[in-house]
Amino acid sequence: MVDSTTSQDSVVLERVFDAPIDLVWKMWTNAASFGAWYGPDGATVPVAELDVRPGGGRRVCMAVGPREMWFTGEHLEVTEPTRLVYTETIADEHGNAISPESLGMPPKTPGTTEVTVVLEEVNGGTRVTLTHAGVPAESGAARGWNAAFDKLALALRAADGA
Repeated sequence: MVDSTTSQDSVVLERVFDAPIDLVWKMWTNAASFGAWYGPDGATVPVAELDVRPGGGRRVCMAVGPREMWFTGEHLEVTEPTRLVYTETIADEHGNAISPESLGMPPKTPGTTEVTVVLEEVNGGTRVTLTHAGVPAESGAARGWNAAFDKLALALRAADGA
């Protein structure tokens, strides 16, 4: 099941994955697991540093070919295994915030956004509801998150069969 909606300033996705909630939680909170699926098609994650506790930091590099995008942030809420809230700030490789426009993004693209991930057990699987607040609807973020969710489904199948 895939559902995505956008508003002026957020993207909301909902998808049910055929995997137990603890495994889905691990995919969001374990750096190696997160790096295996995060990002749209063609993206890799050469760096994923996640200190998953309230106030803990995040530093992630998403690469598509030679182009890298760095993000830093802070975990605001961590309720294992059902709720994760973190900020995401566009940054340089040292974790310093930079202007989205310096990366060629449209004017008024926010430098810092907030991601809320809610996990719920349903019929032996896990419903993931993601809200990426502060992202303009026209940004293409829903397309990127849906592609990442496709990769997450594949990673869950591979991990569940391991």
